[in-house]
Amino acid sequence: MKFSKLPFLVLGLGSLVFAQNQKYTMAESVNGLRSNLAIKSIPQFSWTPDAKAYIYGTRNGYLVTEMQGMKQDTLVSLYQINKNLAAEQRLKALPPVKFTDRSKGYFVQDGKYYRITKSGNDWKTTEWTSLNEGAANAEILADNKSIVYTVKNNLYLNRNGKNIAITTDENEHIVNGQAVHRSEFGIRGGIFAAPDAAKIAFYRMDETMVTDYPVIDWSVTPAKNTNIKYPMAGGTSHQVTLGVYDINSQKTTFLKTEGDKEQYLTAVTWSPDSKYIFVGVLNRDQNHLKMNQYDAVTGSFIKTLFEEQSDKYVEPQNPLLFFPNSNTDFIWQSQRTGYNHLFHYHLEKGLVAQITKGDWLVTDVLGFNEKKKEIFYTSTQESPLERHLYKINWNSFRTQKLTSAPGMHTGILSKDGSQLYDIYSNATTPRSVNLINTANGQSKNILTSENPLKNYNRPEIKNVNLKADDGTPLYGKIILPTDFDATRKYPVIVYLYNGPHLQLITNSFPASGNLWYEYMAQNGYIVFTMDGRGSSNRGMKFEQAVFRNMGETEMNDQLKGVEYLKSLPYADTDNMGIHGWSYGGFMTTSFMLKHPEVFKAGVAGGPVIDWNMYEIMYTERYMDSPQNNPEGYAKANLLDKVQNLKGKLLMIHGAQDDVVVWQHSVKFLKAAVDNGVQLDYFVYPGHEHNVMGKDRVHLMQKVTDYFDAHLKK
Repeated sequence: MKFSKLPFLVLGLGSLVFAQNQKYTMAESVNGLRSNLAIKSIPQFSWTPDAKAYIYGTRNGYLVTEMQGMKQDTLVSLYQINKNLAAEQRLKALPPVKFTDRSKGYFVQDGKYYRITKSGNDWKTTEWTSLNEGAANAEILADNKSIVYTVKNNLYLNRNGKNIAITTDENEHIVNGQAVHRSEFGIRGGIFAAPDAAKIAFYRMDETMVTDYPVIDWSVTPAKNTNIKYPMAGGTSHQVTLGVYDINSQKTTFLKTEGDKEQYLTAVTWSPDSKYIFVGVLNRDQNHLKMNQYDAVTGSFIKTLFEEQSDKYVEPQNPLLFFPNSNTDFIWQSQRTGYNHLFHYHLEKGLVAQITKGDWLVTDVLGFNEKKKEIFYTSTQESPLERHLYKINWNSFRTQKLTSAPGMHTGILSKDGSQLYDIYSNATTPRSVNLINTANGQSKNILTSENPLKNYNRPEIKNVNLKADDGTPLYGKIILPTDFDATRKYPVIVYLYNGPHLQLITNSFPASGNLWYEYMAQNGYIVFTMDGRGSSNRGMKFEQAVFRNMGETEMNDQLKGVEYLKSLPYADTDNMGIHGWSYGGFMTTSFMLKHPEVFKAGVAGGPVIDWNMYEIMYTERYMDSPQNNPEGYAKANLLDKVQNLKGKLLMIHGAQDDVVVWQHSVKFLKAAVDNGVQLDYFVYPGHEHNVMGKDRVHLMQKVTDYFDAHLKK
């Protein structure tokens, strides 16, 4: 009896040894962190309005935890939500409930809106309203009674159970209430409800003057064409105005945003008293911004609050943020000093003060503590590779860092600013969730997630610090093969993006940045990745280094990475591959044609081949217009360089891509044929710019097989 469990113990140890040497399947390397390898989290977290408790969802209901004593109880269960619903309406899973307080909330299911209300110790679920079929972009107004939404190209209001058409444009290319300007300039939507819920501002985008562009659905026979409006660099752009709908009078007034009809309207903000609307008016050249104030009733221009100009470009990314209980003082986020910082403005006095300063940037504003005159924000002050949470007094500018653990922190601030929900990860911490008392800085951990990768044979990952030709620091990572032997030589994969608005290298989990990199390391590759100049979160000088010459400075920086790889005795630099998507696809193709001796094989996904065919807003910001910068466009154009190809190149494109349209790679194919150049090519029908879901496993298997075929001896 004493030794009866020994065989099981031995078996268990054997299994443990085996488990710690597990290899990823391709599916795990692609989608594992969203499926069987998902990191434990606290779903649907929210603070109660009084900040005395927090709410989050579980499988069977929502729990509420009191900050005093951390007592936890069920707020509402799935059973209680279902109890008042008809059999056919009952939910199989907990819906995402928006709680307005501890006793009221609402959720959406199958296009219907439901309210839940606490009654004694129980809850009642009642059907609130239904929107018109095809409803999208729905927003609930501050009165928690009215819903504004779009159907196709028009805007609607649901009030007291009735659906009212705000716009009735019959031409499908006059679009109301949706994001405009291809969602550049920080634009995330097209509906802007007044704080008093009496008016609704909305974008109206007239695309009728923009050339039609075909996107073909190949899944039906015969194939069906749908025309979209795609404004290409140097061409005619759409025209945007801002309407203001008065709910009581049911009348619409348009703001008198005079000027070039192709200018950009962004940073749309209501004054807290709902009397005024502020709009950032940016010229098409994107080098002159005016922040204008308009009367919400008449639409009349009142004045320009301030202007920003640049010899390269101005890129507004955020609306105005008014101080609590103030109709006059607000924060404007600006990169005018070279880094994104917070500026205090007054409607009459103008600029009051620059609040944050330094060679680092604010990445997010979390909110305020009005009583203590504090602003809470996230920034790169500690390191460009990390994000930390801070508070600053807007009068004294006294600053306090609220997080200490290294890594990438994000936060949710309670309404009064007294409590902060901090969630972070770093190279060795999958996820840690903490509650911070913002008054005394004390932190309480409420979740430390287990490492879902602990049983896998993971590679050694090293941080690499290099310098650009002008001395600018460049941050990268090298992932060494599992069971690494320094006396051997290994083929190399360089993965890159190196374009604006994206950063690959951060101190986050997993340390590699991507499980596919680790999969390749398990299969005998060195993987290298680095953010060169042009990429995000390093300030304007770093980003603007590519201005008017996309693909040049970036390649110079990536070549520094190649030099580093060539210095490693275990890197087989005669067998190097390069891979990237979108801007990374442009970079991959550029390398294979402009430096054809460096990489033996490349895989370019969704690549920009000719910037003349990419959208106006993005392209003209970084490249100026084709009319003003013909040399830059010609140098970046890859169609006349296909004859330089020496290595093997696989090009991949989504057949329904409406971001980098399919024509980019199709024209490249034609250039290859015209020049007698052999090229490998694959199309993903049904996919837009990114191949996602289960088909992404197919994609990454294809990429892997291509490198195996051409880089492994």
